[in-house]
Order: sequence, then structure tokens, then C-alpha cells
Amino acid sequence: MSHESGAAAHDEFRDLPRNPSVRHLKLQAKRRLAAGEFTTLHDAQLAVAREHGMRSWAALKQHIEAAQAGQVEEAEPSHALDQVRWVLQRYATSDGVPGWTPPATSELAEHFTEHFLDLVPPETLATTLVGVAAKLRQELVPVGVEPDRLRARVADLRVEATTEQEPPYRLTGLRIYPDGGTVTDTRVARPPAASLGAVPEAVPGQIDESSAELGLVGVIAAGDWGTAPTPIPWAYAHGWADLDQGVPLRPEHRFPARAITKLITSTAVLRLVERGVFGLDDPVNGRLRSLRLADDAVSVRELLSHTGGVDSPASMWADSVADPVAVLGEVVGCSGPREEFAYSNGGYAVLGQLIADVTESSFAEAVTGLVLEPLGMADSWFPQEPPTPTSTDMASGYRLAQDGTFVPEPLPMFTLQAAGGLWSTGADLVRFGSAWSTLLPRELADEALRPHASRDEAGAEIGLGWLLHYPKQVVGHAGSGPGASASLLVSPDSGRTSVVLTNRLTTVEAVNVKLVRPLA
Repeated sequence: MSHESGAAAHDEFRDLPRNPSVRHLKLQAKRRLAAGEFTTLHDAQLAVAREHGMRSWAALKQHIEAAQAGQVEEAEPSHALDQVRWVLQRYATSDGVPGWTPPATSELAEHFTEHFLDLVPPETLATTLVGVAAKLRQELVPVGVEPDRLRARVADLRVEATTEQEPPYRLTGLRIYPDGGTVTDTRVARPPAASLGAVPEAVPGQIDESSAELGLVGVIAAGDWGTAPTPIPWAYAHGWADLDQGVPLRPEHRFPARAITKLITSTAVLRLVERGVFGLDDPVNGRLRSLRLADDAVSVRELLSHTGGVDSPASMWADSVADPVAVLGEVVGCSGPREEFAYSNGGYAVLGQLIADVTESSFAEAVTGLVLEPLGMADSWFPQEPPTPTSTDMASGYRLAQDGTFVPEPLPMFTLQAAGGLWSTGADLVRFGSAWSTLLPRELADEALRPHASRDEAGAEIGLGWLLHYPKQVVGHAGSGPGASASLLVSPDSGRTSVVLTNRLTTVEAVNVKLVRPLA
């Protein structure tokens, strides 16, 4: 039986036993595999999951873990669970109670650390949670419960939270984001697959399962596990580039890299530092010609590490790329904190203009010569307008509608090229992640990966463009926007680089972490 028929053969649902066991269900799958009903254990597990109403084996395991977490909740109190319940209760009625007002900063400070509220201001928190208030009124289902950590679901949202180790156990981190959702679109029931290079044996199963769990139209995983400095990338494409036209996704399809572009921009800046064009600690205004920063003291290093307090425009999506001066103005504001991490698209747009000014060329031309061409990234470029799928092998964007079907989602341009304008393939991004440091002297590459500021209290830090998480032994960057998401991660220990691209706005970092870490 083929993978496709094995995955879709069973449509008769069964109830789970009162005390379900993952081990018992896995034994069932193994017995059915041994009986010849399926050709792989993955197929057998997927069939068992779908017979019990779950879209993937991972979703079935998550459901069982949630039930088990509910059974032990009282035996192992969780400060994270208590704090999340307060958040949900406080904002759940924000869309239906006349005169409801968001909690003041003083009230929030009882439940969130000052560092968190610096990164996520109260108005941002209110805007986000008021928009999903109706969902917050539904039951919170814990999936993983620890005293200072929580993973849970509420409606079709995922919740991740961490707290301080000591009283008053305030929240140090909180993420609430859409789950994969319930997919009813039959067009994705039997996804095609294609490979490039020597794809590791475990990757197809991981990506197939993640695609079903997250509800994806198409996804590309690509990697280079320790072959630098002459990387030979592999890539695995699963699903569809264009559902309406029935175009299977191929490893060669291109996606918007979004904010991963900042790593390209950072590398270009560091190459100019190496050549002595300017220094890392030089004030940026001393070399800018087309615009200037409101604060003359902000340095190149501070822009690279998001610690210069540079303002960003409110909206950065449009039908075409814009001149940075037209978006930011001739004088760019610097109202944010200095020497503290505050993510700044505006700061990277200024770096792009700095590159253009000192090279006396366009940003795209300069960065192509400084980074793309030396690394052999022939399938990467900076378009001025959204490329059409038929002419560029570009994957089409999608979103999941309320009825569970996928509808087209236009892929807009990031107006500021240096902050998010790169379009690329999985293999090309792997080439960058594996070999970018070969373009620089060792000490400068090391400086790029040195922590320059803290991003949160869970160990996340910022280098020179690179988002660092040394407790998890990964560095990299993510990029997302309407119709597409991307993630590039590098493991400093193993030398592995991996990339995940998908044509839907969702969170794929967790998928990529599983790829870049050594497989069990």
C-alpha cells in the first residue's frame, strides 16, 4: 500500500479509551505494519491518529498528553498556569463588556516582568488579546505543565509561557499564536513530494507529520549537515506550490525570505567593515548622505544589534519596494531605548541606505556583489515588485479560511529591502547559513555571534543581526508575513544548517529546531 493510500484509507472514527496510552496505540500501529496493512510505521501511526479524529500522530500524542496533564495538575502546581489563567480571564471579556478598559501598566507589572513589558508594551498586548477575546473564553487545555513553564491550547490558539524562578513568579515570556486549525480542504489530502540531493532518511516523515499538524499547503525543508565550507545542500519539498493550478511544490520553488534578509544585510555591512570603509563603532551619520538619524551618536554596531533605538514605520507592506527616504523621512527618529534590544526594521533600512551610499550603487546591486554572488546564491534576488509564480517558479501564498479550506493570500513586498526584501530558495539559504562566515575574518564572524544584548529572560540574545539562543544551541533568524513563513537555523555545535519555508503565515521555528538538532 502506498503512502498516499495508507494515509487516507480510514475514515471511520473511533473513540479513545478512558485512559489512553501512547505506548498502546503505537503497539497497535506496529502490529498493523507487521500484518502488511502499511508499508511504513509512519503510515500506520498516521492511520491510527486519523481513526481517532486527529490529523497527525503528533496531534494524537498532544491530545493524550493534554489529558494526562489535566490529571496531574493539582499534584504539581504551575505558576505559569496560574499566570496564564489570569491573562485569559482579564482579556476574555474585552470585546463584550461595555466600558471594559485594559489593565494599567501597574496591574500588568504584578503579572509580567519589566523586561517583558519593555519588549511587549501594554498597548501591543491589549491589541493582540482583544482581537482574540472570544477564543480566550474557551477552555484552556494544558499540554505540558511545569512549575515555571506551560504549553497549552485554547480554542485554535497555542499558548507558551514561562515565569520567574522565584516569587512573585511573574511571566517572563508569553506567546499566543494560531494553531494549525482544522483543515477540510480535500486538495491537500494526498500531497506530492520531491527531493534534491541526499535528503536524510528521517526528514520526509518529520515534514509530512509537521505539515499535517500545522495545516500547511506546501513546505520545503533544506539543510547542510556539516559539509561547510563547501556546502552541498539537500532539500525536500512536500505539498503544493499552487493549489488552484495543481502545481506540485519542488525544491527549486522560491519564497520571500522576509526578515532573514537582515542576516544578508549584516554580512554585507561586516564585509565593508573588513575593507575599512567604516568601523563597527563609527557613528552612522558620518557616512550617510541620503538621510540621517535624529541621534548623531548611534553607531553601526547598534544598528546591527537592534540597540540604537531607531524608529520603524507603522506599515511595511506594499505593492512595490520604496525608497527608504520616502518611507522613513530625511531624518529618522530614534525614540527607542539605547543599548537595549528593541527590534528595529527602521534601523536595518538605514543600514541598507548606508551600504548604498558608501558603494555608490543600489542596495540590491551592492549586496548581490558582496554576499549573494560569492556564496553561489544564484536563485536569490531582490525584486522591486512581487514576482509572478509562472515566470519565477514562485510558490503562491495561502491562508486557512474559517471553513477549513485554503484561499489565496497575495504575497506583498516588504517596502524596506534591507530589512526584508530577499526572495530565495531553501538550498540558497542553506548556502548562506553554511558559508557566510567564510566571507569574513574569523574575529569578525565571531563578533557577529557574540551576545550584544539580552532579548528575554529565557536566554535569548542578539548578536550582529543574528538571533542567538545558546541555551538551545541554535542561532539564526525567522521571517514571516502574509502568505509565507521562513526559518533559518544554524547549530554552532554540530555545524548543521537547516531551512524551512512554507506558503502560509504560521510558526515554523519548532519544526526547524527538530531538523537542525541531531536526530534521535
